[in-house]
Amino acid sequence: MTALADLSAHALLNAYRARALSPVDVVEAVLARIAEREPDLCATYALDPEGALLAARQSAARWQNSAPCGALDGVPITIKENIATRGTPMPLGTAASDLTPLAADAPPAARVREAGAIILGKTTMPDYGMLSSGLSSFHKLTRNPWDGTRGPGGSSAGAGVAAAVGYGPLHLGTDIGGSVRLPAGWCGIVGLKPSLGRVPIDPPTIGRVTGPMTRSVADCALLMSVLAKPDRRDWMSLPPADIAWTALGRELRGLRIGLLLDAGVGYAPEPAVDAAVRAAAAAFADAGAIVEPMAPLLTPEMLDGLDRFWRVRAWSDMEALPAERRMRVLPFIREWAEGGASLSGLQLYRDFNQIAVMRAATVAACAEFDYVLSPTAPMPAFKAEWAAPSNDPARPFEHIGFTVAFNMSEQPAISLNCGYTKDGLPIGLQIIGQRFDDLGVLQLAHAYEAMRPPQRPWPV
Repeated sequence: MTALADLSAHALLNAYRARALSPVDVVEAVLARIAEREPDLCATYALDPEGALLAARQSAARWQNSAPCGALDGVPITIKENIATRGTPMPLGTAASDLTPLAADAPPAARVREAGAIILGKTTMPDYGMLSSGLSSFHKLTRNPWDGTRGPGGSSAGAGVAAAVGYGPLHLGTDIGGSVRLPAGWCGIVGLKPSLGRVPIDPPTIGRVTGPMTRSVADCALLMSVLAKPDRRDWMSLPPADIAWTALGRELRGLRIGLLLDAGVGYAPEPAVDAAVRAAAAAFADAGAIVEPMAPLLTPEMLDGLDRFWRVRAWSDMEALPAERRMRVLPFIREWAEGGASLSGLQLYRDFNQIAVMRAATVAACAEFDYVLSPTAPMPAFKAEWAAPSNDPARPFEHIGFTVAFNMSEQPAISLNCGYTKDGLPIGLQIIGQRFDDLGVLQLAHAYEAMRPPQRPWPV
C-alpha cells in the first residue's frame, strides 16, 4: 500500500472526495517524512508544521461539508524560497540578504493558497539562484536523494529533492536558464518550464518563469490549471487562456519531432545520456512520429554574451550592498559576478543583444518541427559540494546549452526521467514545444510516461 506521503495529488483529491482520507492524516505523514529525511537532505527552509496542520484541519472541515475551496484543497505543497510568501523572509539563498518578512504572496503562492493547497514551507536554492547546485551561503548543503554524494541540481534544488523523496506531491520552482528542468532531470521527476508569461510572476524578467515540479505529468498539469490564472502584477504575462490542462491524451502519429543531441555549446552528452535520449526518440518513432536529427542551436558567442550580461546584472545587485554583507555571498558567485564589474556600456549592449540572437536562432531551428527532444543536461548529477559541473567561475554555464535557449525563446519545455546510469542516477529527457503550446508539451510527456521503461522505486 502506498504511503500517504507518496500519494499523488489526484489520488489525494479522490480520497478526500470519497471521505476515505483526511488532509490532517496526510499532512502528518508528510511532516513525518520530512523529519525523517531532512537531516541528510536539507531541502527545506521556513518549514511551518503548525501552520500546515492548522490549514489541514480547516481543509478537513471543508471536505466534511462537501465544500472544498478550490482545485487543490488539502493537497500539500512546497514553494521555492525566491517565490514570496507573506510573513516569511526571502534570503534568495544567500547570507548577504535582508531577512525582513514579506508582506504579500507572489502570484504563484497566491494562486495555490486560494486553491486550498497546504503550504508546508519553502525549499532551498543557491545564492541568487545562479547555480545548478544545492550549494548556498545561507542554507545547509542540499543533497540528491538518489546519491548523497551528488547534488540535486538547481537553482530549484530543494524542490527537486522534495518531489523525489515524497515531501508531498506538489512543488513550485523557478527557471531562468534551466533551474526547474535541471533538478528535475537529476532528481528523476517531472519539471515544466512554461511559456514565458503563462504563469504570472512578480517581479517578471527576461526568461524567468515559475513551473511545477512533481512526480507525474498529471499532477504537473493539475498544478498548471491553478498557476496559469491571471495576475495584474506581472506586466509580461500572457492573456488569460482557456486551456484544458488535464486533457492529456494525444495521437503521436505524424508529428514531426526534432532530435537535438548537440547544443553547439558546452559539454557533449555523456554516453549514458546520449543512449537514453536516443532510446526515447526511438519510442516516439515506434509510435508513429517522424523523428529527424537537428543541427546545433547555439554558438559560444551567444552563451558567453548571456554569461557576461548576467554577471553585470548580478554585480549591480552586489555592488549596492555594504562591503561586509557582500563578503557573505558564496565566494564562487562573488567571483563570477565580479567579472562584470569592469565591462563597458558598449560591451554590455553587445552581450545583451546575444539574447535576441539566441532567440532568433532557436526559433528558426525549431520552426520545422512540432516538438523537439533533447537531453535535459549532458551529464548526470555531479558532486554535491561543487557549484557547477566545471566548478569554475570562469566557465559556469557549460552544462545549460540544452536548456537556456528555450528560456530566451520563451518556448515551453519539460523534463522527465528517461533512464538511469549504471550507478542508478536518473537521466532527464527534455521535450520542447512551440511557443504557447504548453498543453502539447504536457501531452507528449504524458505519452512518453506510458512508453518509457519501468521506473525504479523512489529514493524514500
